Amino acid sequence: MQFPQVRWITTAELAQWLSNPVRLQPLLLDARTKTEYAVSHLATAQQIDPIAPDFAALGQIDQDTPLVVYCSIGYRSAKVAAQLAQAGFTQVYDLEGSIFQWANEARPLWQAEQPTTKVHPYNPQWSLLLKPEYRAELQEPPLA
Repeated sequence: MQFPQVRWITTAELAQWLSNPVRLQPLLLDARTKTEYAVSHLATAQQIDPIAPDFAALGQIDQDTPLVVYCSIGYRSAKVAAQLAQAGFTQVYDLEGSIFQWANEARPLWQAEQPTTKVHPYNPQWSLLLKPEYRAELQEPPLA
């Protein structure tokens, strides 16, 4: 409701998109802290600061490039997606349910170059949104 201009993509739609080698692949942006990203992320995702995203790093990317942003449940990524759209990017999507839903559906996650099943739980309350088998130990409170 706070981001009515943001377009959403479901985890099923994204999984289908990523499995289609003939379709232009989106740039995946992980709008969580570095600590959260280090625990796990979607394959090929790049971490972007959720508090002060540096869009200069995206300067080499065509503004028509499809971008899919995610975080833990979708608030931080919706905020970043809205900022990307305001910056002129035309194909920006927020992943509905974000990485928590992706993990809860047993979709692939990565930690560095290794597959994993664990996700940083953000905080004790939000950890309840993750199935227990996907919860990593809470390492430190996220900054955003």
